[in-house]
Amino acid sequence: MCSAERNLPFAYKKTNTTVAELVFGYASLAKTIKPKKIESVIVDDPDDDKVLACAKTAQASAIVSGDSHLLRLKKYQNIEIYSVHDILEKIKAS
Repeated sequence: MCSAERNLPFAYKKTNTTVAELVFGYASLAKTIKPKKIESVIVDDPDDDKVLACAKTAQASAIVSGDSHLLRLKKYQNIEIYSVHDILEKIKAS
């Protein structure tokens, strides 16, 4: 089970959409990229640098994650890093 499948039930518990439908819906919007290498950022968990590299290569404006190392960083270059709760609050406020 991926992170989205674990966290989406909490975010969307009031909808009639299943977690599988949400995951497949998001997957249909995704595209495959080959991330460029970046300098090490997260020393405690180097695998998290892959997330940052993908976001940078894709020119993402935000990363939504439950990973504590990424969340502590809060921002990587111009890329904001949000928890699921925080991004939903931001969306609700706009």
